[in-house]
Amino acid sequence: MSAELSPLTLETEMPERQGPPLPQSSQETINTIVHYYRGELGRMAGWRDRIDRTSNWAITVVAAMLSVSLSTPSSHHGVLLFAMLLITLLLLIEARRYRFFDVYRARVRQLERGYFAQILAPEGTQSFKWSVAIAKSLRRPAFLMTYREAVCRRLQRNYCWMYLILLLAWALKISSPKIASTGIPFGHVRSWTDFAENAALGLLPGWSVMIVVALFYGVVLYGSLHKEAHEGELAHGEVHV
Repeated sequence: MSAELSPLTLETEMPERQGPPLPQSSQETINTIVHYYRGELGRMAGWRDRIDRTSNWAITVVAAMLSVSLSTPSSHHGVLLFAMLLITLLLLIEARRYRFFDVYRARVRQLERGYFAQILAPEGTQSFKWSVAIAKSLRRPAFLMTYREAVCRRLQRNYCWMYLILLLAWALKISSPKIASTGIPFGHVRSWTDFAENAALGLLPGWSVMIVVALFYGVVLYGSLHKEAHEGELAHGEVHV
């Protein structure tokens, strides 16, 4: 196999050769930083767009399931439970995307805070900690937050409200009387037993379904109220995603 068609090898396995020249003047360094900033800004915007798409899908799913479930009295409440599962899947996907977005967002913010802000309005002595942090991230990219932190953050921003809407719709569904084919309502809910009967899902009794939903929303409530021990880049401003 020729060298042109050989697979990508590790840097340590490649022979030592003369690389591209480094900037030799302040003007070349400034141009390099500006182009690098544009590149990181583009990557951050791309991942931000992917995050917004997932949120839009989740909102569309909630609206569609609410239309199906609440449009007719005969529709089953299981549609709303299925919507909760779909929203959870989209939340997990969005949390993964958010971890990538957070890496590029942190680099952009370090450049803006440590370099561009210092040019516009110098404060104190000039520090190069921001450039060292970016260089370290470029040499060995790593996530800046855990998967759980990403899930909690997206839950607090958007998904807690979707879960709340689905919970209210589900409670309304299992507490509403049924409608006969003649249009006369029957089976009015007057006790917890009636709630349990309406909450039954196939062979699963209503009490078990209600307990599972309560436990699930306990986890959602914990994630919605969870505060991170360290805020990272979020500690440097109120405008964040």
